[in-house]
Amino acid sequence: MHEIPAVIFAGGRSSRMGEDKALLPFGSEETLAGYQYKRLSTLFESVYLSSKNAKFPFDAPLIYDRHEESSPLVALISVFETLGYDEVFILGVDMPFVESSVITTLHECRSDGYDAIIAQSPGGIQPLCGFYRRSILPLAKAHLDTGHHKLQHLLNTSNTLTVPIADDHAFV
Repeated sequence: MHEIPAVIFAGGRSSRMGEDKALLPFGSEETLAGYQYKRLSTLFESVYLSSKNAKFPFDAPLIYDRHEESSPLVALISVFETLGYDEVFILGVDMPFVESSVITTLHECRSDGYDAIIAQSPGGIQPLCGFYRRSILPLAKAHLDTGHHKLQHLLNTSNTLTVPIADDHAFV
């Protein structure tokens, strides 16, 4: 079990789906967020949900966005402003097919020399599947101040290690 906390990013607008995907049923679980929470709780000592509000029909520790805007970058900043950890694992709520072996591979690549260790599938970099270090926080805040909300842009300008993951299915 990993001592580093996991944070499930579940605050998206779900504009493509038209409804909140975190609250959709998945497998035998009432919600996709519940499925992800239960699954990651078997791999990490502590698991949090990141969201703008308390919308989940189950008990879980929440990290609220601390800024007016809503984006994965705002969520990442809020995570580090809320938690005292130097490193966190981030996973998008809509990535239920990311196997524990992918998380283990990323975990084994961790190094103090990097701000982020991120999965890279054949389809591209997966910013919502990886380990982030607190060292990225000043740069993340600078990006937010200049209106750059994309994690991809942050990763392109930080010391990021991308780890090839052969399975594209995990990130559909």
